Amino acid sequence: MGRRWRDGRGELVVHGGGEGPSATVPLEIATSYRARTKGLLGRDSVDGAILLSPANSVHTFRMRMPIDVAYLDRDLRVIAVRTMRPGRLGMPRLRARHVVEAEAGAMAGWGVRDGALVEVIT
Repeated sequence: MGRRWRDGRGELVVHGGGEGPSATVPLEIATSYRARTKGLLGRDSVDGAILLSPANSVHTFRMRMPIDVAYLDRDLRVIAVRTMRPGRLGMPRLRARHVVEAEAGAMAGWGVRDGALVEVIT
């Protein structure tokens, strides 16, 4: 099932997979080429997270802070979570369709881990 979001704001709901309650996080949605390429570049912080869609890899060139990166498959299940320092190029993930970025360390607190299911509410 193809998902079509527009640039804008929403919420990311993290379903922890039975390991405690889900978390709801403010979400910026970037689906246009322009919004996806800008992403978190040049920011000192992010309120919540940003969803890049479609995307299967990211880079942190020109970033000012380390970030957590979650790669999601077409069902919005987390297939990998990585923390990336500025100036890095992430490897593309074959099954990834979407990428969520947040400040380094934030995702662990939200329960974003391999196998977790997330939901995007617009």
